[in-house]
Amino acid sequence: MTVDELTRPMSRRTLGTETFLVLGLSLGQSAIYAVVSLAAKLTAAGPLSKQTASLNNSQSARPYLDLTYQLVGIFFALLPVLLAVHLLTRDPGDPARTLGVDLRRPGSDLARGAGLAALIGLPGLALFWAAAQLGVNATLVPAALPHLWWAVPVLILAAVQNSVLEEVIVVGYLVTRLRQLRWRLPAVIAASALLRGSYHLYQGFGAFLGNAVMGVVFSLFFLRTRRVAPLIVAHTLLDVVAFVGYALLPKDWFSWL
Repeated sequence: MTVDELTRPMSRRTLGTETFLVLGLSLGQSAIYAVVSLAAKLTAAGPLSKQTASLNNSQSARPYLDLTYQLVGIFFALLPVLLAVHLLTRDPGDPARTLGVDLRRPGSDLARGAGLAALIGLPGLALFWAAAQLGVNATLVPAALPHLWWAVPVLILAAVQNSVLEEVIVVGYLVTRLRQLRWRLPAVIAASALLRGSYHLYQGFGAFLGNAVMGVVFSLFFLRTRRVAPLIVAHTLLDVVAFVGYALLPKDWFSWL
């Protein structure tokens, strides 16, 4: 093989196959499972609103084994992110800059992320309330860990893991690759948003809609700024409030979920 063959641009077929495999190993797989989970809920006895969608579940009755499972799960969930970044090293330029996850603008990233969290979070609560009233969501349990010293740190790590995984793969990587595949801009935004909504379908139709809208906002933000870091900040803040708040505050405060 010659040097020219090693350095020639990747074909659209190669990029398409790569994108399919990255999604198949990560959030595309989650989307399929979410669809199956929703189908199971819809065909079970009782309405969707009387069923439960639980996140951050305990993995063992033995506390330190449970902690081990939680940390191992977080670690392996981040491997697709490393794979996506590794694959982007074949493109011209620094992949951290391509994704906008470098540390050039920490203050701006934090401020924009906090603003996005407020923009998404407040309407999101209203949408979840409406979905609960309409019976189109399962009852959501954001945190089901035992009350142990490590529960809150693990929930924070889980929030960071979710944020990094989703924003790097579904926004940074997917939008970049679909643009390279010459998809039209509306189709790129729709694909990213629908994927984000689809892997939340296990929670119900309201969660699908809310996350799809969030996907549109986040995709547009990335296309405008070329930075994923503020999206990670925003998503982390939203998940930390949901996970830790549910774990620490009285459960009757969340009866509307």
